[in-house]
Amino acid sequence: MVPIQTTELPPPGWRFRTGIGFFALGWVCPFFIPLVTASSLPAAWKTIISGLLLVGGPEVFTLVSIAFLGKDGFNYISSRLFAFFKRAAPQARVSRTRYNTGLVVWALLVLYGSFIWYAPDLIPGYDENRIVMNLVADFLFIVSFFVLGGDFWDKFRALFIYDAKALIPEGKLD
Repeated sequence: MVPIQTTELPPPGWRFRTGIGFFALGWVCPFFIPLVTASSLPAAWKTIISGLLLVGGPEVFTLVSIAFLGKDGFNYISSRLFAFFKRAAPQARVSRTRYNTGLVVWALLVLYGSFIWYAPDLIPGYDENRIVMNLVADFLFIVSFFVLGGDFWDKFRALFIYDAKALIPEGKLD
């Protein structure tokens, strides 16, 4: 077997910074639509420019950024992202208190998600703050998976594997 060679990637230069600039410009294109609609241009021009800012602009700027970034820029970005996600990955084993806390938060958010479909009128202030409440609940739901730890990910994944068996330690069901 051939060993994998790891080399230090060179620091980004002007091409990298230009590529990132075009990528960011593509993502902010839709935010210029209110400026176009508030201008004194004819309605047909506003429609065309707004459509390009929403649909065509981001894609074109992304392609231009790929041309500037090249393979080295892509490798640099991917190495940075993988390093970040490796640090952010949940621990394999967590304490019993942390696990139980995460399990309670996860279960309450699953119940909340079901409850808002059937009885949203019973939640005080839900109509006025629906979006904020749901965004907070979604964020906490994702965070609960990290609080639960890596072992929970394996348990959750086992739900979708037909041949998976639960390994329950002796004396835990008594």
